[in-house]
Amino acid sequence: MIIKIVILCITIFLSRILDVTLGTIRTIMTVRGKRVIAALIGFVEVVIWFLIVREALATEEKSIYVALAYAGGFATGTLIGGLIVKFFIPSNMIVQVITSKRDSSLLQAISDAGFSMTVADVYGREHTSEKYMLTLYIDGRYLKKLKQIIIERDEDAFISISEGLAAYNGRITPHEVNK
Repeated sequence: MIIKIVILCITIFLSRILDVTLGTIRTIMTVRGKRVIAALIGFVEVVIWFLIVREALATEEKSIYVALAYAGGFATGTLIGGLIVKFFIPSNMIVQVITSKRDSSLLQAISDAGFSMTVADVYGREHTSEKYMLTLYIDGRYLKKLKQIIIERDEDAFISISEGLAAYNGRITPHEVNK
């Protein structure tokens, strides 16, 4: 009897991890415009969900462990899905930086690292302090490297990062710089 409950709970837990992970990936694919892939993932996700819900509700076991396995699988699937998206489905990023001062060494360091950027002269709230506003469109895999370059040279820089859905006529990966 106990072995039957344990096997049922493990089955529900693992199945929920799989279906919720697929749901997370499907959502990201939909947002990024990959609708056909999202539809196929959604089909598999719902088949798994239907089978596991049917199993969980049809069981004669009245144990709270079935509900805990179902909820635990959902939570774990959300976590795993987010990690898979982060590490295996990188996205492009729009990075805007407002420097704390006008310092051309930061611009040079970013350029030396191979990043392309647009630079604008801007002024602070009191319209007196001169700063730069940098706009970069990068492959998300290079975000950590870019942030490190910025923070090393201007730890007070304001950095805003958002997901970029599309860009045209530009470079998103650092190019090789002749040294």
